[in-house]
Amino acid sequence: MSSFQIIVGSMLGGSEYVAEACEETLNNLGHEVTVHLLPEFSKISVKNQIWLICTSTHGAGDYPDNIQKFVTDLTSCNDDLSSLKFLTIGIGDSNYDTYCYAANNINNLLLSKNCKEIIKLKKYDMSKDIDPEEEAQLWITTNKDLL
Repeated sequence: MSSFQIIVGSMLGGSEYVAEACEETLNNLGHEVTVHLLPEFSKISVKNQIWLICTSTHGAGDYPDNIQKFVTDLTSCNDDLSSLKFLTIGIGDSNYDTYCYAANNINNLLLSKNCKEIIKLKKYDMSKDIDPEEEAQLWITTNKDLL
């Protein structure tokens, strides 16, 4: 099975809950999973890994505090990341014009680094009556053949 690095960007904890639900589902599918609540770019494996980015957006479209340095380091990285596979989950509220802005930005950043997006960016709108943890688990299970 695959090895996943779940990289969490969260201010209020919602993305952490979604990440933990994803971890549970991926473990149940037989994958190896490491969750990074305080992600450090230099300490997260790239080779033979799948990165699952799970982030909310803060303020005026900003990254959550805990993931800002990770994004800065990723942005300045000159390493070959073309072997890295990834998928992104954005948590947000569509009532704001910056809806899932951080997820869009990191998804585009990874694409610009020639990383391979294995499943299209998934957004969860917290203005709707949904359980994002349950929705994320269903999303992973539905796409398990792509992982």
